[in-house]
Amino acid sequence: MSGTTATTTIDRSDKPGHIGVILLVAGLLVGAAIALGFIANEWAQPLILGLLAILSVVGVFGLFAFAIGLIQFSGRAARNDLTKTVVDSADEGIVVTEGENEIVYANEAYLALAGATGANDLKPVGRLLTGRADVSEAIYRLAAAARENRRLVEEVRLEPSLNGRSEVGWYRVRVAPVRRETGNATLWSVSDITPERERQENAFQELQHAIDYLDHAPAGFISIDADGEVSYLNATLSSWLDFDLARFGSGGLHLDDICTPAAAALIQAIRGQPGDVRVEVLDVDLKRRNGNPLPVRLHHQVAFGQDGRAGSSRTLVLNRAPGEAGADGGSDAEVRFARFFHSTPMAIATIDRTGAILRSNAAFARLAPADKQLHTIHDLVAPDAGLERAIAEVVEGSAGVSPLDLALAGEDGRSAKLYLTPVAASEDGDGERAIVYALETTAERKLRDNMDQAGKMQAVGQLAGGIAHDFNNVLQVIINASEFLLASHRPTDPSFPDIMQIKQNAYRAAALVRQLLAFSRRQTLRPQVLELGEVLSDLSLMLKRVVADKVTLDVRQGRDLWPVKADLGQLEQVIVNLAVNARDAMPDGGKLTVRTRNLAREDCASVHHAALPADDYVLLEVEDTGTGIPQEHIDKIFEPFFTTKEVGKGTGLGLSMVYGIVKQTGGYVFVDSTIGKGTAFQIFLPRHVPSQEEIAAEAAAKEAPKKLAADHTGAGVILLVEDEDAVRALNARMLVSRGYTVHEAASGVEALDIFLKNDGQIDLVVSDVVMPEMDGPTLLGELRQRNPNTKVVFVSGYAEEAFRKNLPEGEGFHFLPKPFTMKQLVETVKAAMG
Repeated sequence: MSGTTATTTIDRSDKPGHIGVILLVAGLLVGAAIALGFIANEWAQPLILGLLAILSVVGVFGLFAFAIGLIQFSGRAARNDLTKTVVDSADEGIVVTEGENEIVYANEAYLALAGATGANDLKPVGRLLTGRADVSEAIYRLAAAARENRRLVEEVRLEPSLNGRSEVGWYRVRVAPVRRETGNATLWSVSDITPERERQENAFQELQHAIDYLDHAPAGFISIDADGEVSYLNATLSSWLDFDLARFGSGGLHLDDICTPAAAALIQAIRGQPGDVRVEVLDVDLKRRNGNPLPVRLHHQVAFGQDGRAGSSRTLVLNRAPGEAGADGGSDAEVRFARFFHSTPMAIATIDRTGAILRSNAAFARLAPADKQLHTIHDLVAPDAGLERAIAEVVEGSAGVSPLDLALAGEDGRSAKLYLTPVAASEDGDGERAIVYALETTAERKLRDNMDQAGKMQAVGQLAGGIAHDFNNVLQVIINASEFLLASHRPTDPSFPDIMQIKQNAYRAAALVRQLLAFSRRQTLRPQVLELGEVLSDLSLMLKRVVADKVTLDVRQGRDLWPVKADLGQLEQVIVNLAVNARDAMPDGGKLTVRTRNLAREDCASVHHAALPADDYVLLEVEDTGTGIPQEHIDKIFEPFFTTKEVGKGTGLGLSMVYGIVKQTGGYVFVDSTIGKGTAFQIFLPRHVPSQEEIAAEAAAKEAPKKLAADHTGAGVILLVEDEDAVRALNARMLVSRGYTVHEAASGVEALDIFLKNDGQIDLVVSDVVMPEMDGPTLLGELRQRNPNTKVVFVSGYAEEAFRKNLPEGEGFHFLPKPFTMKQLVETVKAAMG
């Protein structure tokens, strides 16, 4: 507190006793004494004794009431002295008022702010804070809040400050209701926040100076977020690119607005691990507002969050245009560039505005026809009007010219893909206006043009076998991530159906992978007993999405359908493929009908298919009202790669897969079509009659007591080996959430090191099969040499039979095919650990 003003607190909160009450009590006692003088002696003594008895009772009651705190002789004695001391010595001024600004309490700080030496010259807050109109409005709002018994905080600026200490003073005023036994009161507090405001203004000034220095630095500065939005651009770079900074107020800029497509792709291709800070030096072209390129060097720094998402970058931009301070013509840099330029496998050349070749690398020279020297870019390719247009656009500064697929000059049928990018014109340059990048595509084009049906089948098989592992890893991540999302969403959440669709369609994709693997003989079919009605019910929602809005879907289920034995994923794919073909045959809309019914042996003749043996079948019909199939195509529709759709609209595999799946299941498929009326596919699946073993197993399952919900929790140390980071992270998360201790390894070699560091004290090894350096079977052999009792679960996108041959005879292990669910993983782990 200030020591310049000798002030004390003012406290009128206690109500003192009134002198009139004391006089009244004294008068009553005197009157009683006089009255006793007029009473006969025989009555006076009992009355005096009675009066003394009453006074004694009152006195004893008062003593007991005082002892238990029911009666206090003074309000000051009952006051909490610690609370009062804190409020009296508070740094902020505190005032309590009752009624119309009647001050009942004011602490020393308020007296100092008000410049008051006593109660006579003390002013309430409303009259103390006077000044401009905005101050009066704030005081009015505070007074209104006090009358309405509600809280409010206002900040006011006074010129000069209270007591004239400075030219300007800032004050924070609070008002709050206080409830007392004698009635409501109002608590006012006044804080001097002038030093705080001065610090804020100083910090703001320093920030303004820093921004000004950064804006007008001799180098550009830019910040780009993960979505490519430009969150900051300094004035220097803005002037180089000829962009108005005011655009940030009306939507801002995007990376595509200031970068060529190649530069934007290069910047956004930077990836990092969670917590990483990556710094890349990039020599790229930015794009001026008129579309002309600006050569720059970027010192691009990006920090990645714990979720792996890139944060906003801090990017320093050096102008590499001729004559600018950032340009570097040093010989060392030229030597390095020449080495990279001539050793790259990509053909590169620079041309002038006419197409004349100014410089080229060795790979570009190898594209030239035999015994022919290249003078212009036109000498490289066969005559093509598209090249002339592309060169004209690039010379004008356009950075968005599409790549050109062109035939190379000569008689050998070679081809290449050309990419053209503009070069900024310079007064003292040699006329370079564009850079040409070329990739020879001869082998790809010949492969595409010469592939026949048998070649297509082999290519699909090789492709399926080659990508199955990685594709199943992708599906594994999608399925597991959707399960985690479903676990955190209730079925009533709006996003729950969409997440469920993601999961269901991921399962459809997994089924498609299995079908593709069938071509390469690396997938084992897994038939199971199915109720066709249940399969259709599960597919109904997906079929509605497949057929689109213009097509009406009508599903008619037969009663008491017989069971069939088939691979669930493949059977679902049959239905989906037929629905997709039906949708494509009804571009203007129509009706798709899916029917099921039982067909008894004696009724087979009624369907008029001579090739159908008499037997019990479950009939699946898929009928549309589309354009129909011409008669000359009916006999070819099941051939692989036969399609009547436009290029890029169909592979010709759909119906051939339908035919193969149905035949592998032991069924039959027939088609009936009429031009202009529609097409109907009939699929006959043989009725499954359970064997004695199956009947016994089913009966045992029914008689067995129903188990409660399975306990998927566990304990133990698991070594998880998976080369795909995303798959490994999700699987580890699943197992840890169930109570297991998990050691992660990205390869077999790393897994072996972890196993040795733990002295073989690993309860279970869960390993992928296909991995670099050391695959799963090899890892198992190494682990068994060190601990023969090691338990192993193999997970793979391939069938178990595809790798069992690489293991010793009789080798025991558990197998879990990818993709799998969280439940399947924890059940397999718990079963393997026993």
